[in-house]
Amino acid sequence: FSRHEKIKKKDPKHIFASEEMNGEVRFSTHLPQPHSLCGLIVEPMENWLQLMLNWDPQQRGGGLDPETGRPKCFLIMDHILNLKIVHILNMTSAKIVSFLLHPEESLHSLQIRIECETGISTGNQELLLETGICLDPRKPASQCVIDGVRGWDSYMVYLFDKSKTVYDGPFASRSLSDCVNYIVQDSKIQLPIPQLRKVWAEAVHYVIGLKEDYSRLFQGQRAAMLSLLRYNANLIKMKNNMVSASQQLKAKLEFFHQSIRLDLERYSDQMAYGISSEKMLKAWKEMEEKASQCAQAEDIGYLDEQIMALHTEIVELQKSPYARRQGEVMESLEQRAIDLYKQLKTRPPDHAYSDSTDMVKIIVQTVQSQDRVLKELFGHLSKLLGCKQKIIDLLPEIEVALNNIKEADNSVMQMQGKRQREIWHLLKIACTQSSSRSLVSSSLEGTASTSAAPWLPQGSSGTVPHPLSSVPDLEDGESFVHVIEENLNYLELFSSILQEVRQEQNNSMMSFDWSWLK
Repeated sequence: FSRHEKIKKKDPKHIFASEEMNGEVRFSTHLPQPHSLCGLIVEPMENWLQLMLNWDPQQRGGGLDPETGRPKCFLIMDHILNLKIVHILNMTSAKIVSFLLHPEESLHSLQIRIECETGISTGNQELLLETGICLDPRKPASQCVIDGVRGWDSYMVYLFDKSKTVYDGPFASRSLSDCVNYIVQDSKIQLPIPQLRKVWAEAVHYVIGLKEDYSRLFQGQRAAMLSLLRYNANLIKMKNNMVSASQQLKAKLEFFHQSIRLDLERYSDQMAYGISSEKMLKAWKEMEEKASQCAQAEDIGYLDEQIMALHTEIVELQKSPYARRQGEVMESLEQRAIDLYKQLKTRPPDHAYSDSTDMVKIIVQTVQSQDRVLKELFGHLSKLLGCKQKIIDLLPEIEVALNNIKEADNSVMQMQGKRQREIWHLLKIACTQSSSRSLVSSSLEGTASTSAAPWLPQGSSGTVPHPLSSVPDLEDGESFVHVIEENLNYLELFSSILQEVRQEQNNSMMSFDWSWLK
C-alpha cells in the first residue's frame, strides 16, 4: 500500500516510475532506456500509455472521440498498427536505419532517403528481402513491409553496396548503458540487491541484444547467399542456351562444309559441258573461308571453364561451416545470463550486497564471441559477394558469345540459301541447253526428211531407190531448180533456229543475278 500511495501522486502524463535507494520515487513521461522499440514508434507508444495509465478512471483511455464514438486509446492503437515502418540493415556498417513510409511512396523516393542516411548512392544500393529477392523498382516502397504480426516492427530489408565486394568494417557495436558500463569497469564493486537487479536486467538485455544483432547479420548473409544462387541459376540457364546454340552452329557448319565440297567437286565435273562461272566459283570458295571464320563463334571453351570454376567455388561456399549459424556459444551465454538474473531475483533484498563478477564474465565472453563470429561471417559474406560479382561480369560475356553465335548461324544459313539458289539457276541453264539441243535435233531431222521427199518417185513405198536412178533427166530442169530453192529455204530456217537458241542461252545467262559476285 505504501507504493500505491506514492504512485497515486503521479501526474496524468507520467508513465514510468523508479524508486531510488533512499526510497524516493521518480516519475517520467518517457519510456525507460534501454528498450527494443524502434525510435519512430516510441512517441506514439508513450502517448498511448499516457492515456492508458491515467490514474483517474474517468479520464483513463482518453474518453470518446466525437467523430467515431470510440475511445481515443483505440484510435491511437489503430494508428500505431497501421504505421508502415521499414527497417534497413546496412550490411556495410551493421547499423539499422528505420523509415516511416508515406502512402504510395515510390521505391526511388525511399532510396534517396536511404542515401541521405547511409551515404550509399541510389545506383549502388542493392536492397534484398530475406528470400534473396531484389526489390522491384516498379512497385511502391510498401513492398518492404509484410502484413501480419511478425512483420509489424521486426521485418528487415538488407542493404548492400554494389561498389564493394569486401566487407571488413568497421562495424558499429552495441553500446553499453551507463549502469552496465559501471559494473564492467569494476566487476567487484558491491551493490545492494535491489540496485543490482536493475543493473543485471540491463546486462541481460545487452547480452540478448548482441545475440540478436548477430542473428540479423547472419540473416543478411543468408539473403546474400540466396541472391547468389538466383544469379547462378540465371547463369546456368544462359550457359545452357549458349552451349545448345554452339552445338547447333557446329552441326550446321559441318553440313555446310560437306555440302560445299561436294558441290565444288560436282561443279568441276560438269564444267566440261559448258556451264561455268569463274565469279561464282570464287564466291563459293569465299563462302567456304567465311564458314571457317564462323567456326570461331562456336568456341566457348574459355567461358565454359570459367563457369565451371565458379560453380565449384559456389558449391564450396555452400558447404562451408560459416554458411551455417555460428551463434551457439552466444545462445549458451544468453541462457547463462538469464539464469544468473533469476538466481539474483530469489535472493532477499534486506540490506544484502553482492558484486557482478559472474555477470561481467558473461558480458565479456559474449562480446568476444560476437567479434569472432562476425569476423567469420563478414569474411564469408565477402566471398559470396565476390562470386556474385564474377557472375555479373560473366553475364555480358555470355550475352556477347550468344549474339556472335546467332550472327554466325544467320550468316551460314544465308550462304547456304544463296548457294542453293545458284545451284538451281545452274540446273535451269542446263535444262534450257538440253531443251535447245533437243529442238535443234528435231529441226535437223525434219529438214532432212523434207529435203529427201522430192527425190522419191511418186507411188513409192518409201524405199530408197538406187542413187543413179534418182538423178533427174535433163528435161526435168525446172524440178531441179525448185529443189535447190527449197533446200536454200531450209538452210535459212536452220540458221534462224540456231540464232534463236544462242540468243535464248545468252538471255538466260544475263537474267541470272550476278551482282553478289562484284
